[in-house]
Amino acid sequence: MRRPPRDTEESVRCITRRSLLMGGVMVGTGAVLGGRMRYMQVDQADAFRLLAEENRIKFRLIPPTRGLIFDRNGTALAENEQIYRIAIVPEDAGDVEMVLAKLRTLIPMTDEEVEEAVKDMRKASPFLEYTLKDRLTWEDVAKVAVNAPALPGVTPEVGLSRVYPLSEELAHVIGYVGRVSDYDLSKLENPDPLLQTPKFQIGKSGVENKLELPLRGKAGNKRIEVNASGRVMRELGRQEGEAGADIQLTIDHGLQDFVQARLEGQLAAAAVVMDVRNGDLLAVGSAPSFDPNKFVRGISVSDYKELTENKYRPLANKAVQGLYPPGSTFKMVTVLAAMEAGVVTAGEHFSCRGHKEVAGRKFHCWKRSGHGAMDLHDAIKNSCDVYFYELALKAGIENITAMANRLGLGERHDVPMSAVARGLTPTKAWKEANYDQGWVLGDSLNASIGQGFVLTSPMQLAVMTARLASGTQIAPRLIKSRDGIEEPIIGTDPLGISPTALTQIRKAMNAVCNESGGTAYRSRILPREMRMAGKTGTSQVRSVVVRNQDVPWEQRDHALFVGFAPYDDPKYAVSVVVEHGGGGSTAAAPVARDIMLQALYGELPPLEAYPSRDRWEVEQMRKGLKLRGNTRVKGSDQA
Repeated sequence: MRRPPRDTEESVRCITRRSLLMGGVMVGTGAVLGGRMRYMQVDQADAFRLLAEENRIKFRLIPPTRGLIFDRNGTALAENEQIYRIAIVPEDAGDVEMVLAKLRTLIPMTDEEVEEAVKDMRKASPFLEYTLKDRLTWEDVAKVAVNAPALPGVTPEVGLSRVYPLSEELAHVIGYVGRVSDYDLSKLENPDPLLQTPKFQIGKSGVENKLELPLRGKAGNKRIEVNASGRVMRELGRQEGEAGADIQLTIDHGLQDFVQARLEGQLAAAAVVMDVRNGDLLAVGSAPSFDPNKFVRGISVSDYKELTENKYRPLANKAVQGLYPPGSTFKMVTVLAAMEAGVVTAGEHFSCRGHKEVAGRKFHCWKRSGHGAMDLHDAIKNSCDVYFYELALKAGIENITAMANRLGLGERHDVPMSAVARGLTPTKAWKEANYDQGWVLGDSLNASIGQGFVLTSPMQLAVMTARLASGTQIAPRLIKSRDGIEEPIIGTDPLGISPTALTQIRKAMNAVCNESGGTAYRSRILPREMRMAGKTGTSQVRSVVVRNQDVPWEQRDHALFVGFAPYDDPKYAVSVVVEHGGGGSTAAAPVARDIMLQALYGELPPLEAYPSRDRWEVEQMRKGLKLRGNTRVKGSDQA
C-alpha cells in the first residue's frame, strides 16, 4: 500500500533532525579530543618528554611531625629539633655498596656504620627510604647535594628529631623514643607501614610509649619523579599527613625540678606529689635518673652498660614500679579496717609492754620498753606496733586488705607510665594459691604494720594519703589535656568511710608532725596555715634486727613518709621512699617536708617556715641542690 505524501515528508524531516544532532555530537567530540591532544602534545610536551625518557613516578611516605609534650604551665618537656640527614633508597641506588663508598669520601662514616646500613637495608624492602646519617652539618649536606648526579638514590634532607630539653629531670615520666625493633613489630597484628621504615623512631618508655598513637600522628605521601639513574628529578605532588597530638601533663616543671634535685642526694629514692582535689600528679620523682637524649641518638654500649649495672637502678621508675613494704605508713589502713568492722573505737586503749605474744611467738614493738596504754591517737602519733597487733587480731586480714584496696593500695592505677606496679595486699586465698600454705595469725600481725607480704609503690601511698585527706575516691591523673581538650577528673565520689573515723585519723596524723613526741615532730612546718599531717614508716628488708650502720647499704631498712597539707584545708599529698635510708623520721620526713613547702609556696620557702634548729642545715642543703631553673627564695632577691 502506498504511503501518503504527508507521511513521507514527516519522515524526511525527522531523519534530517537526527542527522544534524549526531553530526553536532561528533563535531563536539572531535573538538574536545583535538583540544586535549594539543594540550598534551604542545603545552605538556616537556613534561611527557621527561616521563618518556625512562623516568619513573614513585610514592614516598612523609613521616608526620610528632606531637609535643608540655607541663601544666606550657613549658616544653619533649619537642622536635631540625636536623640535616642523608637518605638512600636501595632500589634506586642500584649498587648500594658502590654508592656508599662514594658517599664516604664526602661525609664521615665509620666501617661499623656502613656495615650496619648494608645489613639493615638487606632486611628491609628495597623501595623504603633508609636514613644513612643524621645530625650532619650544612657543609656535609652541601657536599652531597653538589655530587648528587654521581650518587643515585641518595637524597639530602631536612628532618626532625626528638629532643628532651630538661634532660634527666623528667626522664622516668616522659620516657624516650628509639628505633623500631623486630620485637616492636612482632607485638602488632597489622603494623603501620610507617613503622617498617628503617630507623623510624617510636616511644619506648613512659608517656612517649603509652601515648604512642596520638603522639605519632598519621603519615602523608609524596609523588616524586626519578630518572633512569635513580636520581630524584622533582616532586610532582604531595598529600600532607596529620601531625601528632600535643600533650599537656599535670606535672609542674618547677616543682618537679626541686623534687628531682632534692632526691639526688639520697642515692636511691622516689617521691610523688598529688593534688588531693583533682588527682593531678604535680611531681613524680625517681633517683638516680638518666639522660633520655642518649637513647634518641643511639646510646653507646659503655653508657648503656653503666646504666644497667648501676646498683641504684637509674633506669627504673621507682615512683610507680618500685614496690616496698609500707611499714608504719600502712597503720591508718589497719585502724580504719577495725573501726569500719566495729571491733574498736577511737578511745579504746590497749597496753603495750614492748611485745605481743601469739601462738608462742613474740611480736615486738619498735620500742622494746613498751609505750604503755595506747588509744588510736597516741598509737599513730607514737607508731606503737603492739596497738596494731591487737587490731589485726580483732579485724582479720580480709577486712584489712579490703580497706587497703579502698584506699588505692593493691591497685594498678591508670597512668601512662611504664611498668606501673599493682603491689600486693594479701588474703588467705592468695597465700594458699601462691605458697600452698594456710594463713596464720602471725601473717595478720605482720601485715597490720605494713610488713610481711604487703607491698606498695610510692604512687599508691600518695593516692592513699590523698584519699584520707579528701575523703573521696580520687585517682591519679597525669594527662591534663590533648590538643587543648581537657581530660576528665576521676574519682570524686565519697569513699564511703565514716567521716568521724576519717577525722580521727587526720587528727592523729596531725599529731605525728605537730605534737611533741610525734615521730615526725622534727620535720614539722611552722606556719599554722600550712601545717602538715603525716605518718613515718620504716620497713625492714632483713629478718635479723641489727643497727643499719652495721650492715651494707642494700641490707638497711627503707625509710618512708606520707603526708598532706595544709591540715585544715588539704591541697597536696606527698609520699617519699628512701631506699635503705634507715628510719622514716630521719631520712624520709625531712625530704617530704621540703617538697611540701616547695609545693605550698610555689618557690623556695623562707627559712622561717622551718624550726630554728634546722635552718642552718636547710640552708646548706639548698646550696647543694642542682636546680635547673631560676628558683627563687620566698621574700628574697637571692636566686
